[in-house]
Amino acid sequence: MKFKLILFVCLFGQLSLSAQILKYTNGNNAWNPDSLGNHRAIVEYKGTGKVAHVRLDWRRRDTHPELKRIIVRDFNGKNVAIVGTENLTRESVDLYFEAPFIGKYYVYYLPYKNEGRSNYPKGIYLKADEKQLDQSKKVSVNTHVLEIQSIDAFNSFYPMEVIATEKETAALKAKYANEPFVVFPEDRMFPIKMQGDLPYRWIQKGASTSFKGTANRGENYAFQLGLFALQDLKGVRIQFGDLKSANGKSISAKFINCLNTDGISYDNQPLTEVVNVASGKVQAMWITVNIPNTMGAGVYKGKFTVKANGESKAVDVALTVLNQVLADSGVGTPNKQTRLTWLNSKLAQSNTTVAPYTPLKIDGNVISLLGRKFEINPDGFPKQIQTYFNSEMTGYTEKPNNILYEPIHFHFYTSPKTQEKFTPANLQIVSKEDGIVKWVATNSSENLKMNIEASLEFDGYVHYSVKVEALKDVDFSNIDFHIPFEKNTTKYLMGLGEKGGLRPDTIKWNWDVAHKNQDAVWIGNVNAGLYYNLRDENYSRPLNTNFYLQKPLLLPKSWGNDNKGGIQINIKGSSMLADNFTGARTMKKGDVLYYNFNLLITPFHLLETDFQWDNRFYHKYGDLDSIKATGATVVNIHHATPINPWINYPFIEWQKMKSYINEAHQKGVKVKIYNTVRELSNHAYEWPALRSLGTEVYSPGKGGGFSWLQEHLDSNYIAAWFVPEIKDAAIINSGMNRWHNYYVEGMNWLVKNVGIDGVYLDDVAFDRITMKRIKRVLTQNNHPGIIDLHSANQYNKSDGFNNSAILYMEHFPYLNRLWFGEYFDYEKNNPDFFLTEISGIPFGLMGEMLQDDGNPWRGMIYGMTNRLGWSDKSDPRPLWKAWSNFGIKGSEMIGYWSDNCPVKTDNPDVLATVYKKDRKVMIALASWGESNVKVNLTIDWAKLGLDENKVKIIAPSIDKFQRAGTYVGGKNILIEKNKGLILVVE
Repeated sequence: MKFKLILFVCLFGQLSLSAQILKYTNGNNAWNPDSLGNHRAIVEYKGTGKVAHVRLDWRRRDTHPELKRIIVRDFNGKNVAIVGTENLTRESVDLYFEAPFIGKYYVYYLPYKNEGRSNYPKGIYLKADEKQLDQSKKVSVNTHVLEIQSIDAFNSFYPMEVIATEKETAALKAKYANEPFVVFPEDRMFPIKMQGDLPYRWIQKGASTSFKGTANRGENYAFQLGLFALQDLKGVRIQFGDLKSANGKSISAKFINCLNTDGISYDNQPLTEVVNVASGKVQAMWITVNIPNTMGAGVYKGKFTVKANGESKAVDVALTVLNQVLADSGVGTPNKQTRLTWLNSKLAQSNTTVAPYTPLKIDGNVISLLGRKFEINPDGFPKQIQTYFNSEMTGYTEKPNNILYEPIHFHFYTSPKTQEKFTPANLQIVSKEDGIVKWVATNSSENLKMNIEASLEFDGYVHYSVKVEALKDVDFSNIDFHIPFEKNTTKYLMGLGEKGGLRPDTIKWNWDVAHKNQDAVWIGNVNAGLYYNLRDENYSRPLNTNFYLQKPLLLPKSWGNDNKGGIQINIKGSSMLADNFTGARTMKKGDVLYYNFNLLITPFHLLETDFQWDNRFYHKYGDLDSIKATGATVVNIHHATPINPWINYPFIEWQKMKSYINEAHQKGVKVKIYNTVRELSNHAYEWPALRSLGTEVYSPGKGGGFSWLQEHLDSNYIAAWFVPEIKDAAIINSGMNRWHNYYVEGMNWLVKNVGIDGVYLDDVAFDRITMKRIKRVLTQNNHPGIIDLHSANQYNKSDGFNNSAILYMEHFPYLNRLWFGEYFDYEKNNPDFFLTEISGIPFGLMGEMLQDDGNPWRGMIYGMTNRLGWSDKSDPRPLWKAWSNFGIKGSEMIGYWSDNCPVKTDNPDVLATVYKKDRKVMIALASWGESNVKVNLTIDWAKLGLDENKVKIIAPSIDKFQRAGTYVGGKNILIEKNKGLILVVE
């Protein structure tokens, strides 16, 4: 962040016997904060003895300063001994130290050291070690404070974190003793940052019943009404009307909003929040005024009334609108809080389709979508689901692949042999749009009424809300939700604690939300599959990536049934049955349970193999000529780089980013940036406003982490990723909230103003609604909008033992590439694990490898390489060259998993994938054998369209991959353990 030197002058003399004028200055990184802390006072000793005594009115916001060490150094940087302290409080201290000479000394009063991992540090404040003051060394004040410095302006406490004293606060309380709260209107440039203390600025200013501000035409203006609660406040609200000028013009109240109480949720629903404030606490109420650019210049006045506990206080607001029109609404200067209105954005919420998807079509009860069909049963549940993808995933077939053996259905058993008999009624398609179709149905029995609301979207996402109401008291021995799969389309399975791979004969699984982020499973073939999850009306997205245990899944009351519920999957006759059971339960008349579930019909689209060959990623910021010379065509810009320093907040150095991207485009290189939602940099200008929203945007937690967080946020947050080199400290987002609206607007701004070509997502902490929105804004006006998703293997304790592909499958329809990722073992896992959990192929995606630079031989049979620039050994350039020499673009990829693959080996541990062109073929071989083996190829020359008597089979020389060789008839081919070979036939 660019900080200019700021010199603040603050008077503290009126209420202190040892009053002095303190100035707050920028230390310009003049000392090492990781040993001395971020804050110091510069004092000057002018005494005659050897003991200095200074009264330091430091007005600290941290609690228990008596437990933290004080370090005093002389002008040469040498430590001097502390004689002792008196009257050490948050407000001030009498400090005595040895002063060998007259002059300046430095008092460091928040020294810390970092422990733990470098990227997840624990800032530990050094414990106090001052001795009790020897009264014989006690002297009068002989040293005065010159200034208080922070290591840089970003760490400064001035002015909004310089606390009022107890005496000053008590005087204010006494003055307003009969009132429930006091109002302090505050300018946007002084965001309220403390909740437990009054800022001394307010003692100086005093409470007010008026506010004056200045804005431009078209500007997103913001200001604050700060509340100091003198009693517990319930349901704080801000009431306002139009702002009117003297000539009768007005800014309509529809352009005014209080962010703390009203807004639009991430899923485009009206949002109303309840604001309660405990006695003695401070609450910022942020007001946004979106001034129309057609509004004339002038002074616009109105009353804003703060209401709580049956009391109200009016604040007269006068907003001077200047004549200048801001075409960008001021969002180019976010330090003025002009982007806070983005929190209530509705951008890109319409149900329009996104390429390559096509509009939905309805024929009776059958809905057609890209490569798939969905038939609705009279009871509202799926009757049949079909896909039309070929087994290679490169084209469509006329013959459908049926996913269901029979319709999906419920069984409500009142005894092991008797069950509710439902009568279906009122199936009705209630909404038809290009991007979504909605329908309703009602099923009734003697004891139950079941109301269904369902929808299918253009990408293959199906949502069911199943409301079950008891018409009488009824006991159930079990409730079963059956998904009967066509057995022939259930070769693979992933989820419910199972690694991706061949489906076991039997799966038995029970809910365990305290430890496992598991509520979903995918079952299918490469070209036909179904993901489903089980949820209720109270579902809340848990935290992921090391933080699951801090906000786990909520056990669904219906499906979980106090942990009696579970899932069993096994063969039943000609079908493969997924039996989702709840166990015994009782419903009283009027009780309501929601048996909601979601489906994803896979694959989502065909493989885009030419995109894989054309877009060669470079994963490191650097010189563009050097990057282009490698053969890379897309560069990913991570955070902690000069043009994108702050994690998930790429708005501060955007001009540098724009310059870099412009140069890249001139050289024919695309640029994507790291930007997601899981955590947010502490450098975000809006953090004080976001903190004022309670835990809506920031997840609650135990605090800690890097010193800046502890010093400015106090507690109730989760410290996330930290970059030591630039001291960027991130905070975990809470899940689904209005920051996602901001995120979509931010992406839109970056596309239009900076020219980004896409985003690199490092895990995802938002749902598919937000993913659809960002895909829309990233691809607007024919922008490429490339999205690739990186994930570490989530199957561990901290992540809740989930599969990354299961966790993120709802996002797959909008991705261009997968990158799975750290902790994925490419050496010890079998081909079916590669295929289902890493490659993305059963979902219409292709991928890359990361851990230990991947296994390039195995990767090639899935069209994967590693990513250039990630590490010294991660170098796909030799393979890129081999691709170009062969002319892989335009080839037909026929994977080993397809029955149509024209090349096979005589060893089941060595697999072959074919890349077919008109007159030549590339064959990728990879071994999972336990030793070196020799294999013979079985080749269907007719399928290849080649004459075996006129072709040669050679292994081209590929640096760091293979030596050149010739293999007559495809016989006696040596394949080394864990490696493979690329052959060219022409």
